[in-house]
Amino acid sequence: MLRSHTCGQLRKTDVGTEVTLCGWVESKRDHGGAVFIDLRDRYGLTQVVVGPPEADTQAIESAGRIPTESVILIKGKVTDRLEGKTNEKLATGEIEVRSDHVEILNSCANPPFTPSQADLPGEDLRLKYRFLDLRRKEMQQGLILRSKIIKTMRDYFAEHDFIDVETPILGRSTPEGARDYLVPSRVHAGKFYALPQSPQLYKQILMVAGFDRYVQVAKCFRDEDLRADRQPEFTQLDLEMSFVDADDIMGLIDGLVARTAKEVLGKEVKTPLPRMTYDEAMRRYGHDAPDLRFDMEIVDVTSVAAKTDFRVFRATADAGNFVRGMNVKDAATKYSRRQIDELTDFVKEFGAKGLAWFRVEDDGTLWSPISKNLDPAHLTEIKELLKGEPGDLLMFLADTWEVTCKGLYALRKRLGAELKLYNSDQLDCSWITEFPMFEKDEETGNWSAMHHPFTAPLARDLSKLAEDPRACRAQAYDLVINGSEAGGGTIRIHDSKTQQQVFELLGIDEATAEDRFGFLLNALRYGAPPHGGIALGVDRWVMLLAGLDNIREVIAFPKTQKAADLMTEAPGNVDTAQLNELYLRTVGIKPSESK
Repeated sequence: MLRSHTCGQLRKTDVGTEVTLCGWVESKRDHGGAVFIDLRDRYGLTQVVVGPPEADTQAIESAGRIPTESVILIKGKVTDRLEGKTNEKLATGEIEVRSDHVEILNSCANPPFTPSQADLPGEDLRLKYRFLDLRRKEMQQGLILRSKIIKTMRDYFAEHDFIDVETPILGRSTPEGARDYLVPSRVHAGKFYALPQSPQLYKQILMVAGFDRYVQVAKCFRDEDLRADRQPEFTQLDLEMSFVDADDIMGLIDGLVARTAKEVLGKEVKTPLPRMTYDEAMRRYGHDAPDLRFDMEIVDVTSVAAKTDFRVFRATADAGNFVRGMNVKDAATKYSRRQIDELTDFVKEFGAKGLAWFRVEDDGTLWSPISKNLDPAHLTEIKELLKGEPGDLLMFLADTWEVTCKGLYALRKRLGAELKLYNSDQLDCSWITEFPMFEKDEETGNWSAMHHPFTAPLARDLSKLAEDPRACRAQAYDLVINGSEAGGGTIRIHDSKTQQQVFELLGIDEATAEDRFGFLLNALRYGAPPHGGIALGVDRWVMLLAGLDNIREVIAFPKTQKAADLMTEAPGNVDTAQLNELYLRTVGIKPSESK
């Protein structure tokens, strides 16, 4: 090793030791006759002093000319810092290294930004110069946290007798809800591989093969529109188990959550994690991944609205729709009329026609511009349903079930953040269970699988496959952390009769099923055990446990929201010769558009 110690290793007990350090020049200060260098590596920062009597004038002048972010090697002796100069913010703050030798290993060009600067540049610049961005302490801490989380996961499942199996990256294109990334075959002209959206089919085959406990940290790919918590290529902790039910899998993941929180964050998580059905989550929070770090539940007041003379409420109830609201505690004086108007415009983005509201006055009455349109007895009923108290702000949407869910969920999320109703370091984990088996496209009238076509229905709902598909519930379960889906799984169908019923509902005939899933269906005919599994989003776990809201902050080399790598400039053009080898040509694309 070129170095004897790292830049975060030396302490007061090392005083008098001759050392060699290597790292990056974070900053330097010329104090007239001596140059002070803050030398950094991923382990920490050490102050180096190049000055008399150790260094001569030439060495001091040379040290003063070293560009920031250059890579250097220094040799010297560890000494105490001068009295009163201890830096309490640094682990190495009690010592400094007096250097008589400074060697530039690689000089740094003028950087577009420095890792130590207080104001961050725009994300595009950070991604273009990712090698500089990754030198930042925050970025390195995020990736170190990621490494710890993945190690904890691997250790946990190894202790529970799971076998780590790698599944193929080049596979068959099968419909899984998003567009595939396709890879043309040079050997098989006109045919394509697909990058896996998940190892779903392979891990089911492993269960048929008798590997009753499979796990993998898997790379997955989906060609879909992106957002802050989504990437075209992502990592998931994927597992499958035989001879289990949903309780077994959720119980196993409960233990993983508790272990990870304890070992990585030093936090205690009580298990078993709380569970809530999908229907309950939608009723109470308007979403299947509710943030339970704060209260503010949705309350249905349609029964009262149906009795009022207020036209908007009454017409909504008469049409079979819903009036639902929330109690924003102690917020009556925190939102002005102008701010409420802004919230009204906000909920309109989710299809709502408007936002009704009432302030609970000191005498307990409800007041708003519309309160005169409601009978006092009805206002009292509404206040009691929402448990309103003086100083509270009651807010309502009157619309379809879907619109009230979307609008109130978004409003609750916004208000929770604006009013600081939770601490960012809180960790709330729960399960959402019993999802609908199917979703119906109201335009085409066709059914689609909410999860995937191999999801098993609840045993008590088997008859509903034929009688009432909309009411059929799945053996499906999602892990929710701080209001974000952090994992999802299902118990799989392992008998051919039920599988055929599901295919028929989805409009998949026998020939299509064999074409798309033939290899799996064939395997299921040869003694498939009852089995199920789950996939945990590693990137999202790290983001949530780090208290961040952008998944790109915990991925070393992420893509932008347009799925581009600004550093390598991927995707890029390829030579015509390469296209010819793959029997491909671009059609209808101008050279300028293909960049």
